[in-house]
Amino acid sequence: MTQPRPTRRRSARPEGQWAQGFREPLNSTERFKRDDDGLAVRRRVLDIYSNQGFSSIDPSDLRGRFRWYGLYTQRRQGIDGGRTATLEPEELEDEHFMLRVRIPGGQLTTAQLRMIADLSTRYARDSADLTNRQNIQLHWIRIEDVPAIWEGLESVGLSTTEACGDTPRNMLGCPLAGVAADEVLDASAALASLGQFVGHSRFSNLPRKYKTAISGCAQHCTVHEINDLAFVGVHGPDGTPGFDLWVGGGLSTNPKFGQRLGVFVAEDQVATVWVAVTSLFRDYGYRRSRNKARLKFLVADWGPERFRQTLEKEYLDAALPDGPPPAPPTDPRRDHVGAHRQRDGLNYLGLAPRVGRMSGTLLTQVAELAEAHGSRRVRTSIEQNLIVLDIPDDQLDSLSTALDAVDLPSRPSTFRRQTMACTGIEFCKLAIVNTKDRAMTVVEELERRLPNFDTPFTLNFNGCPNSCARIQTADIGLRGQIVTTVDGDQVEGFNVQLGGGLTAQTGFGRKVRGLKVTATELPDYLERVLRRFQDTRQPDESFSAWVARSDDTTLT
Repeated sequence: MTQPRPTRRRSARPEGQWAQGFREPLNSTERFKRDDDGLAVRRRVLDIYSNQGFSSIDPSDLRGRFRWYGLYTQRRQGIDGGRTATLEPEELEDEHFMLRVRIPGGQLTTAQLRMIADLSTRYARDSADLTNRQNIQLHWIRIEDVPAIWEGLESVGLSTTEACGDTPRNMLGCPLAGVAADEVLDASAALASLGQFVGHSRFSNLPRKYKTAISGCAQHCTVHEINDLAFVGVHGPDGTPGFDLWVGGGLSTNPKFGQRLGVFVAEDQVATVWVAVTSLFRDYGYRRSRNKARLKFLVADWGPERFRQTLEKEYLDAALPDGPPPAPPTDPRRDHVGAHRQRDGLNYLGLAPRVGRMSGTLLTQVAELAEAHGSRRVRTSIEQNLIVLDIPDDQLDSLSTALDAVDLPSRPSTFRRQTMACTGIEFCKLAIVNTKDRAMTVVEELERRLPNFDTPFTLNFNGCPNSCARIQTADIGLRGQIVTTVDGDQVEGFNVQLGGGLTAQTGFGRKVRGLKVTATELPDYLERVLRRFQDTRQPDESFSAWVARSDDTTLT
């Protein structure tokens, strides 16, 4: 009688972690990163590609290393969303680029803003979009013009270095750091201390993109819950201001909230701790599959206890002290729109562009108006908004009126204030639907139909499943897709998620089975749901709380 073979325990599949000896590249991205550091492409842009033109660009640079300097090929015009997943990259891409300008903490002088505006009008067909990571993106860039753009940016202390790629991307900070009267602490110096690691080969080959936020804002305006690494302002055990440390947040197709490690980080320890966490991610992060390479997957598998233990034992000289969690945000909107007093007695004015859509011409006007009213500092926010700082009392009304006249209101409707949209099919090769124009049209419709709606409410448009516009954490998040109508036509539409929020208690948006809306039906759908909310909400009830207790029929 044949004896059964003993059962062999199958070992866990390797995830390509360097710390465990897996140095062999396991996908095409890891191979091109092994072959040449992404930072090395700058020299080829300057010496070869800008002189010989688009056709001279090596594919692994074009669709890989260029991202290390904020360059993406943009979508060829006229390709509908139904073809996004069926075409090869060379069929989808245009011979123009999107270029992302890195703006740490959203901090700009008016001179820097003027430079970006000038480059926009000269080289980018007057395009400029504010992103939800405090960058400014230009479009229609030719490779021949990139050296001149870099030279202009660097002359005023800006760059595109590591604005994209598997790198430490633009680091978020409260745009009112050092200005807000109610901040826990001014994190400006701590944020500035991390600039030395941007463009450093030590961290230019991470498993995936890596997003940092550092802020002492009482409103938690940098949304620490969904960053890979976040330093959140708190008062320590002895009352000294410092930071609570969060790791492993992120959205996209597998959203996760960050986890508190329960430690207190003093202001002068921020750079040391940032290096330690980033090194841990570099060494232990998953490199086998791109779909699992973000830090959030490692944190989810390890848990915060093991992560803290490894961090302290292998990457820090000593254990970090325990620390308290941050206080709740002081404002449910978590933005800085409107006129407010600064701690020094001057004022700031938060503005709401149309879903981040600007132009070089408009940026120039902002710089000119700010300077004419006594300001030399402007900030970008993660809500795709602009903020002008340092306005004297006697200049505030005049500046507000002048900015209103160029369609930059400081007293916008709820819909104008809190609607966000990604780049969409206009320029993005991954997108399926139009987002920017659609969002602007919807805002106008909702303002007309519901003129008295003033409840805090976020409406986020995304052109693909990747959640660049944070759809899972919006009151209503809209993910673009092709929808089949009752007549069998294929049209632009959206999958709907409702009731999301940036706390574990609120969680990610709720999906109602079968709920899809065509783009033309969208204003009617939104009006219907918001009127139901107004009619049936309890006193002071938020939209997300109302969604949580509503049945599917109410939400469709």
